[in-house]
Amino acid sequence: MTRKPKKAALYTRVSTSDQTVENQVAELERVAEFRGWQVIARYSDQGISGAKGRRERPALDAMLRDAEKAKFEVVMCWSLDRLGRSLIDLLQTVEHLHGVAVDLYLMQQSIDTTTAAGKLLFHITGAFAEFERATIRERVKAGMGRARTELAKNGKYVARGSGIVRRSLGRPGAEPEKLVEAKRLLAEGIGILKVAKTVGLGTGTVQRLKRQAA
Repeated sequence: MTRKPKKAALYTRVSTSDQTVENQVAELERVAEFRGWQVIARYSDQGISGAKGRRERPALDAMLRDAEKAKFEVVMCWSLDRLGRSLIDLLQTVEHLHGVAVDLYLMQQSIDTTTAAGKLLFHITGAFAEFERATIRERVKAGMGRARTELAKNGKYVARGSGIVRRSLGRPGAEPEKLVEAKRLLAEGIGILKVAKTVGLGTGTVQRLKRQAA
C-alpha cells in the first residue's frame, strides 16, 4: 500500500528588508523532496526581528493558525532562531505545534520530531516552559509581597523597573489630572519615558496622548 506523502509547511524569516529568504526556501525544499514530503504552504516574515512576538509576525501567526486546522503535518524551518529569539515566545511556538500534533523540522540543529528521538524535544521544551511559568509566578508573588510590606510601612512603594511611586496595588489608573499633566509636559517637548515616569502613567498611554496631540 502506497503511503501518502507527509504534508509540510515552510516557515522562513529574515530580519532586514534587504535580505532574502530564497536560500532558506531552496534548502528546505531540497530536504522535503529527499524525504518525500509534499510542501503545500510557505510562510515568510521579511524584515521582522526574531525578538518580535507572534502578534507582530503575521506569517508566523498565520502558520500557527493553519496548524490548528491540520492543514499540514510538519513545519520546516531553517534554524531555531528563525522561529524566535525570545525564550518565552520560542517555547510557546514549539508547545503550540506539539499541542496540535504538528511536527517540527529544524535544519541547522538537525532536529526532527517526526522521529522517535526527535520527539524528545517536545518533552524538553515542555519542561522548560513549565519552569519558566513557575519562575514568573514566584517573581510576581515576591514583588507583590514586597509592595504590600512597603505600603503597610510607608503608605507607598516604588515600582521596580519604572521607578514610579504608587500608593496602591494593581495597575495604575489614568486619572484625569494625570492625563492633563502628561499633555502639558508633552507640549513642553519632554520625552515619553520621562513623562510616563514623572506623572505615573504607562508609556503606552503617554504615546497615545502624543499621537492624539499630533
